[in-house]
Amino acid sequence: MIHVDETDPLGDVPPAFPYREVEIQRGVDPKQLYELSSELGRGKFGVVYKSKEKSTGVRLAAKFIQIQKKGDRRNIEREVHMMNVLQHSKIAQLYAAYEFDRTFCVMMELVEGGELFDRVLDEKFILTERACSIFMRQICDAVAYIHGNNIIHLDMKPENILCLTEAGNRIKIIDFGLAREYDPDNKLQVLFGTPEFVAPEVVNFEAISFATDMWSVGVIAYVLVSGLSPFAGEDDIQTMGNITIGRYDFLDEAFDEVSEEAIDFITRCLVKDQKERLTAEDALKHKWIKRRPQYYPTNRRPSIPNFKQILLETNNNNTNVTNNEIDKENLKDLVGKWNDTPNNRYAFEQDTENIIAPSGESVQLRRPTLPEVSGLANGTSGSRRGSIARGE
Repeated sequence: MIHVDETDPLGDVPPAFPYREVEIQRGVDPKQLYELSSELGRGKFGVVYKSKEKSTGVRLAAKFIQIQKKGDRRNIEREVHMMNVLQHSKIAQLYAAYEFDRTFCVMMELVEGGELFDRVLDEKFILTERACSIFMRQICDAVAYIHGNNIIHLDMKPENILCLTEAGNRIKIIDFGLAREYDPDNKLQVLFGTPEFVAPEVVNFEAISFATDMWSVGVIAYVLVSGLSPFAGEDDIQTMGNITIGRYDFLDEAFDEVSEEAIDFITRCLVKDQKERLTAEDALKHKWIKRRPQYYPTNRRPSIPNFKQILLETNNNNTNVTNNEIDKENLKDLVGKWNDTPNNRYAFEQDTENIIAPSGESVQLRRPTLPEVSGLANGTSGSRRGSIARGE
C-alpha cells in the first residue's frame, strides 16, 4: 500500500517545453508533424491522443475537434487565446495549434498521472484528509492565478484536474473550453456547465463572477473528503433545484472523521451570496489548506499575521486536520456514476431553454418551478446526494 503523498510540493516543475505564445497554423496537417499513438480520451467535443513531435521527440497530448457549426471556430480560438495568457505550473500548457480540413488540433502538455479521482481510487493508494487539503491548496493556487488574469474557468470539476505523475501529488488544471474573460463593468451571464458543479447564479441565469468558480471548488472539496455529491438529485432538475436553494449538509457518517477546518472551508465556498464566498486568494490563507511550516529553528516561530477568526490561519499552529483514511467506497460509487455519463457538459440555450446532452441530442430543460423549490426546501421531494452517490 502507498499513502498518497502528504508532503507539500516544493518549487515548480516546468513543462517539457518552454512557455510560449501559440498562433493557430492554418492549412497545416498536424499528422505530418506528429506521431499519434494511444487514445487518451473521447467525448462530445473531441478526441485526445498521445503524440510525439517527429522533429524534436517532445511527447504531447493532441486534441482533435471537428468544426461542425458556426461558433466552433470562435470557441476554439478563444480557448487558444486563454491558454496563451495562462502560463502557470499548475495549468496544462499549450504547445501548438492547427486548423486543417475543418478540424482543429490543439497540442498540449502531456499530463500522464491521470484524473485526480481516478488516482486516489486506486486500491494501492491510501488517501487521507491531509492529502486532500494539499490537492485543494494547489487547485486554489491555480484558480487564484486564473482569476488574477481576469479569466473565469467555468468548468471546474474532478475530470478537469489531472495529476502530473502517478507517484507524486502535483496537479494541473485542464480544459478552458468554457472559460471567459471577466470584466466587472459588463454583466456576464452563462447557461452552461456540469449540473452538479455549477453555482446558483448559473442555474438562475444571473451575473457570474470569479466567485462562480469558487462554488465549484467547494463542491470538489466536499466530494473529495466524503465521496458524496452535495447537490445531486434524482435527475438534473432536482439537482438544479437543490443548488438554487443551497440545500446541502454534513450529516452523513462520511463526515464523522472530517475536521472542522475542512467543513469550514467547504461552507465558506458554498455560500449563495457571491460576495460572501471565499475568494481564491483568501482560500489560500484558510487554515485547512494553508501551507504548514516544514521546519522551525530552535525556540523561533515564523511571523504569521493574524487574520479573521476561523477563516484564516493564526499563530496557533495546532490543527485538527486528520490523518484518517478517506472512505473510498463513496468515491467509487460517485465516480462510477460520472463514468456512466462521460463528458457530461450541458450547454443551456437561453432562447429555447433546451439542454444539449452529452450524446448531442436536444432535450427539453424545465427549470424547477417555485412549488418544486418549496418542496425541496421542506424536504418533500425525492432523495438526493446520498442515494445517488451510494446507488441505493
